[in-house]
Amino acid sequence: MALLPIITAPDPRLKQACATVEQVDDEMRQLLNDMLETMYEAPGIGLAAPQVGALKRAIVVDVSNEDEENAPLRMVNPELTWVSDHDASYDEGCLSLPEHYAEVVRPAEIKVSYLDEMGKAQELEAEGLLATCIQHEIDHLDGILFVDHISALKRNMILRKLLKARKANPPSELEKAG
Repeated sequence: MALLPIITAPDPRLKQACATVEQVDDEMRQLLNDMLETMYEAPGIGLAAPQVGALKRAIVVDVSNEDEENAPLRMVNPELTWVSDHDASYDEGCLSLPEHYAEVVRPAEIKVSYLDEMGKAQELEAEGLLATCIQHEIDHLDGILFVDHISALKRNMILRKLLKARKANPPSELEKAG
């Protein structure tokens, strides 16, 4: 496994829609494992392939507590098949928008279909933090960031701060290559 550089906003790659994965093969499994290692190291609870420069529909999620055993989910081509009518709000953050948080309202419960790391079709019902995290990561696959769900004023404030930080500390060649 390998740690991957995490792309930060306002990198244009974060706003691109990702391609459907045609086949879950060894290369895809390696990407999923590398994404998990990167997510745990960051530390985070979710990571989408475009955040590490791979424009593929793949995410990893683990919302287990520190005192619990890791419970990673590897999802290829995840798709929401149902969302509840009632909403929940969470103070969301993102590894691609470091040190910035905002309250985001999303459906409280979901059903998601996906392929697991062996290419087998799966379906999962989720609520609470897991539902929020999955929705957040699926958004990344469509070029949507959590700040796209908040007011323009708050979004622009966060993006200006990230741009200022990037100018003060430009990305390395490795981060640029993704």
